[in-house]
Formats: sequence, C-alpha cells, structure tokens
Amino acid sequence: MSEILKKLSGQGVAIWLDDISRERLRSGNLEQLIREKNVVGVTSNPTIFANALSKGDAYDSQLHDLAVRGVEVGEAVRALTAYDIRWAADVLRPVYDASGGVDGRVSLEVDPRLARESEKTIAEARALWWLVDRPNLMIKIPATVEGLPAITQALSEGISVNVTLIFSLERYRAVMDAWLAGLEAAQAKGLNLASIESVASFFVSRVDTEIDKRLEQLGKPELKGKAGIANARLAYAAFEEVMNSERWQSLRAAGARPQRPLWASTGVKNPEYSDTMYVDQLVAPGTVNTMPEKTLDSTADHANVTGDTVRPFYEQAWNTMAALKDAGVDYDDVVKVLEDEGVEKFEASWNELLESVTKNLVP
Repeated sequence: MSEILKKLSGQGVAIWLDDISRERLRSGNLEQLIREKNVVGVTSNPTIFANALSKGDAYDSQLHDLAVRGVEVGEAVRALTAYDIRWAADVLRPVYDASGGVDGRVSLEVDPRLARESEKTIAEARALWWLVDRPNLMIKIPATVEGLPAITQALSEGISVNVTLIFSLERYRAVMDAWLAGLEAAQAKGLNLASIESVASFFVSRVDTEIDKRLEQLGKPELKGKAGIANARLAYAAFEEVMNSERWQSLRAAGARPQRPLWASTGVKNPEYSDTMYVDQLVAPGTVNTMPEKTLDSTADHANVTGDTVRPFYEQAWNTMAALKDAGVDYDDVVKVLEDEGVEKFEASWNELLESVTKNLVP
C-alpha cells in the first residue's frame, strides 16, 4: 500500500472512491483498491452510472432479462443501479464491520429530477433503502431547500444519508441543522442512533471553476485557485462549531455519531494546478475525501501530506473570501449558479441513463 495513502488515513481522512461500475466489481478491481489503496467507501452519481452503462457488456444479461419481463425504464434503472450498489456494499462489508459501521459505505442517489420536490424525494429514499437492503448503504439527497426536510425525515426513519451538492456555507449550516433534527426525531422514536450514519458532501473544484472564470473577467487572476479550498476550510470551522454545541453533545451522549464533512468534486479541473491540491490542502481529522480514480492514483504517487491543513488556516480562509468580495465576486450568486448547474447536470446524466437503458432494453 502507498505510504502516502497510509499517512493520509492516519491523519483521519477516510479515502472513498468516486466511481462504480459492474466491470469494476466483476473484475475484482474494487477489492484491489480496498486492499492496496486504503479505499474504505464508494460514492456514485447519475453521471457515473451513465458512463458505466455506455461501456462494455457487463450489463447486457440483466438488461435482457429486464426487457423480457417488460420492466418500465425507470424501474429498470433502479434495478441496474441497485444491483451494483448492493454488490459494492457486500465487497465493503468487512470494512464496515471493522470500522464499527463508520466506513465501508456505498452511496446511491435519488432521482435528481426530484431535487425540488420534498415528498417525492422522501418516497424515493425509502424505496432505494428497501431495494438495496444493506446496512452500509447511504442514500444521497441533494442539499436543495426542498431537500432539507427530506434529509431530516430520512434520518428520522433510520436511513443513513449522504447529503450532496453543498456549495455554500449558509446552506451547509442548514444541512447540519436538518441532520440534528433528524437524529432528534430518531431518538424520540427510540431508534439506535449509532446505526445512523451521515456525511455532508461539500463540493470543492466546481467553486474554483466558477470563481476563476469571474476573476478573469474582473482582471484579478492572482486570486484564482484559492476559493474552493478557503470555502471548504470555513465549512470545517462551521462543523467544529456544531460539534461544540450543547445540542450535538446531547445526541452524542445518546450514541449518535458526527455527520462527517466530505470533500467532493476533488478532481482538479485546471491543468495549471497541482493534481492533488484538493487532497493536500484539505487534510483534517474526521473527514472523507471521495476521489475519482485518477486523483486517487495521483495522491498515492505524489501527494504532499504534511498534517492538518485546515484548522491552522481559518484566518487565511476568511481573508481569501474577503479579498474575493473586494474583487467583485458575488458569493451568493456563485453558489446559486453552482447549485442550479449541479442539479441540471445530474438531471441531464439521468436522462442520458434513461435513454441508454431504453435503447438496450431488447429481449
């Protein structure tokens, strides 16, 4: 195993793979990554599944059976994706057991077309939780305004949740409030809080992509490549505030576990930047970094893991955000654009997935 990855894990960063495919599972590649690269979790999204179904023949047999049965395309997609998630959960079950249920998690996202509909998101979360039927599953629910009550409701029913598409600090605080409310409701029902796990997926590189574009237009290129990391560091500061609150301490005493910050979108989009910058500069205890395989390989090869690179830099992060504001960057508009784009991109991938399955549902 890479000494760098061992060091990263030793700093309290859980390494999750941001990818899944039937081919990766049947070839034993996921087991290899667990063994050799300290991968302790898997995340998926509609784009990942659309890519997986577009390559190779791994899904042909199941697609044929679904077609023979006359299964409607939406249910076919659920069957195909749940199959992969269930398989991955079984592969990761030893990690789940060894970590006491903290890691060894696999995430499956609700239909992104429901991102603005609370009740349908809740119904979909329940259906997916039942369909996969694995204790190490996490249901991904977007952090839209409409997603917040769905997060609370799912957690209150004992469903572990990966909150996705978080860009703003204000929304992240609302996510943590929704999480706490869900645990409180679960406690009131007498559920075992220790069995309910949650992560909050804070997106990083997309923030730089959007703000860098605006900085070029404003003639402030010297501030490029700094916003994403500063934003994430301040998210961790907000997380620490909640961890010190009486509200959380009461739940913790009842057996609850923290909702870990998860750094998502950590593949570097700009070739001018270090390909491990969203790993090197976001090392903090009790976090998750979910990486595309390319970023995982780069991290294993040459990441510079020097210890905690978040908490000592809060003041620097605030100064960066202040400088961006002074330069004319409208933070509120940035995060709104990113959320809207995020929902639209996942909807487009979902539609691509539906089209691909429709074409391949041939008896």
